[in-house]
Order: sequence, then C-alpha cells, then structure tokens
Amino acid sequence: MTHTTPPATPIELRQVDTNGIRANVALAGSGPAVVLLHGFPHTWRLWSEIIGPLSEQYRVIAPDLRGFGATTRAPDGYDAGTLAADIAGILDALGEPTASVVAIDAGTPVAVLLALTHPDRIHRLVVMEALLGKLPGAEHFLAAGPPWWFGFHAVPGLAETVLLGNEARYIEWFLTTGTRGRGVRADIHDASIDAYTEPDALRCAFSYYRALPTTAHQLEHAAQATRLTTPTLAIGAHPVGDALERQLRPFTDSLVGQVIPDCGHIIPLDRPQELLNLILPFLAE
Repeated sequence: MTHTTPPATPIELRQVDTNGIRANVALAGSGPAVVLLHGFPHTWRLWSEIIGPLSEQYRVIAPDLRGFGATTRAPDGYDAGTLAADIAGILDALGEPTASVVAIDAGTPVAVLLALTHPDRIHRLVVMEALLGKLPGAEHFLAAGPPWWFGFHAVPGLAETVLLGNEARYIEWFLTTGTRGRGVRADIHDASIDAYTEPDALRCAFSYYRALPTTAHQLEHAAQATRLTTPTLAIGAHPVGDALERQLRPFTDSLVGQVIPDCGHIIPLDRPQELLNLILPFLAE
C-alpha cells in the first residue's frame, strides 16, 4: 500500500502548563474546540490524517498525553482521573470553557471520566477501540482473557528492561498489527519509533497499564454515581468491535454505536476517511 502525505495543515506546537506537568499540544484551526486524545503507542501525530479536515471547522487541540511524546515524563499520575485533570487544565490554559472530545485506546477512559465528572464542559464525545475497566458489557471480548501485552506491561520495571535496545521492533509490531498489516505513513512510523526510543518513554507508557486497577475503580465509581449525559458516539474496529458500546450502554443517555469493517485498531491511521465520515456529522449535530 502506498502512503501519501496529505497537504500540510498549519499546526502550532505549544507547551502548556497543567496539573503539575508541561504538555506538548498541537493546535490547528479555529472555531468550537475539539480535543483529540491518543493512546499507545502513539503521540498527537496519530491524528495527522484528520487534523486538516477537522481544522476547517474547529479549533483542534491534540496533546501528547502525560509521559508521551514531548510531554513531561512524570513519575506518576497515569490513572484516568489525573489524566482527565490534565486535559481540563489544558482547556483552561487555552481559554476554552467547553469542548468536544475524540479519544482512542488509553485516551478513551480519560475522555469518559472527563465527561462524567465535567458534563457542563463536554459537548460531544467520540470514543474508540478501548475498554472501560471492568464495567459490564465486554465479557465476550474478554472471554479468552485480555490481550497478552496487558500483563507484560503491568509488571513494574519488567517490559522496559526486557525491551531495551529493541524498542523500534516492538513499536513497529503494534503499528503493523493495528492496521491489519497495512502499515502507516513513513513519517508517522518514524516519529512513533523516535518517541518511544527516548529515555524513560516506555516506563511512562507502561505506567498506564500499571494504573489500570485505579482507573477501573474510578470509572466504576463515576458510572454508579451519575449518568453520562454527553451525546456519545462509540466506534469499534478490530479487535474491540462493539464491546465499548456495550459497556457504555447501561449508563449513557444518548449513545450511537458504529463498527468500521476491515479496519485495524488504529482507526485514525487505518481508515481516516471512514472515521471522518462518522465524526464530522456527529460533531456538527
């Protein structure tokens, strides 16, 4: 498959102080704010294919999450509650009282918790390819156990030590598998490899997995305490499918579920046009 680079969209990279860290934030366009939250093994560049079209109507705010990319390699704070506070602080610093949020993978629990705890600030919510802790609905997906790397990443100090010197091959496996073998653009591939071969980058990334029990507790508590009133679009692909939609259904007031066929886990890079076809009408409603 030939990957072509789309026409360049003017993007400003800004350092934003929030919640005790300094976040690297990509900014583009003007209009209502739309925050884009990536996962592992990504940086803000995960959204490279859709920032341009989104920025024609919106102010796009795409941070490197805590510990990722050029954002502070914090010693802790990788639970969804702390990360949601990071994002709220970015919105405050940028003068945006409200925003819509689009999130994937590790960014999804953050986005859901942000919408549950700050319903007045989040207009619309788009979440993709992730699970929300142990909330009911994902039993069929987890029937054979969670993906193998969850356990590997969760053991403190193990994965980053074992992978020392082999970071590039490891990250490349996720990029290839996450696009069902199709791969990603060369510039995004290289930027991803560079981001995760920097000192302490893997420790931060794996801290998300080590904080999953805390995140699960936060999600469970919030979902029991209140309903998700933000209009929500749950998008699945391979391998998560409709599991995220099933988890959201019991406590979400307005929920639409979609599964993109023949699409890998990294939806914004594997099927960017199909993603835009779903989110642009939803954000505009």
